[in-house]
Amino acid sequence: MKKRAVVALGGNAILRGNEDGTIVQQEKNVTDTLENLVHLIKDGYELVLTHGNGPQVGNILMRNDAGEQLYGIAPMPLNICVADSQGGIGFMMERMMRNVLNKHGIEKNVISMVTLVEINENDPAFQKPSKRIGKVYSKEEADRLYEQKGWEFKSTSKIKGGYRRVVPSPMPVDIVNKEIIRQLLENGNIVIAAGGGGIPVYFDENNDVRTLDAVIDKDMASSLLATNIDADELYILTDVPFIYKDFGLETQEKLEFLNYADTQKHLENGTFAEGTMEPKINACLNFIKNGGSKSIITEATKLEDKHYGSKITLEYEN
Repeated sequence: MKKRAVVALGGNAILRGNEDGTIVQQEKNVTDTLENLVHLIKDGYELVLTHGNGPQVGNILMRNDAGEQLYGIAPMPLNICVADSQGGIGFMMERMMRNVLNKHGIEKNVISMVTLVEINENDPAFQKPSKRIGKVYSKEEADRLYEQKGWEFKSTSKIKGGYRRVVPSPMPVDIVNKEIIRQLLENGNIVIAAGGGGIPVYFDENNDVRTLDAVIDKDMASSLLATNIDADELYILTDVPFIYKDFGLETQEKLEFLNYADTQKHLENGTFAEGTMEPKINACLNFIKNGGSKSIITEATKLEDKHYGSKITLEYEN
């Protein structure tokens, strides 16, 4: 029986924190990560790759801003910026994946897809914008943009006295392109989809597709996609090789194996970092709860090494 897996590439798989973000750097990082997927392909897995877009869409928004200020170019809305990042990163990943396959003598087609993800237009997240995006502004600039464009801002710890735009981060409820993705997998293709969490859309009373300014959590969208296409496994690649209890504290403890119930207890006890690891673990739990076999969280270049990675299953395995 063939197995089907969704592999979510985090920001570290594309751009390291100490890098300038040149295309050469990003292509190398992606290639290093994709090399770790070759063993899954050789084992006959059907693969969907998803990816983050935080730094890239932030840069697109800054180019938007600069183009408006310097040249009077009409700025594009956030949904178009997310689509731009999906296209650019998807192309880069597709090209690097094709080169990796060629290196290993594997004949397989790869396709990247701009993906729509349905949200609820009445999601409570729209009442509490929380996701910081784009450049850092001064208080004066933030106030001006609030008056001009209605953008909301929150302070940032990155620069003292700095403010960043915040947008809602609603929960994904459906992957609009799921049936096409399923068909592509069944025909033997590797699919790159749901980049940056997908483009948030909803359907109006006439069933027309509408958009809202929002961003969807990449890991939650990957989890939903994995469920929608009946994937067996979900891999979330990040910048640490394991899930840790009390990360960064003297009581830090590596957690290699977790079942659903114990993971839920850890979440309730605040064991995991709220803005970083917690969303990834919630994504894993959603996948397991909805029929997935296992989820693994590991460092981007450690996937093939069985000595690394934390595995979450519904029940502990013998």
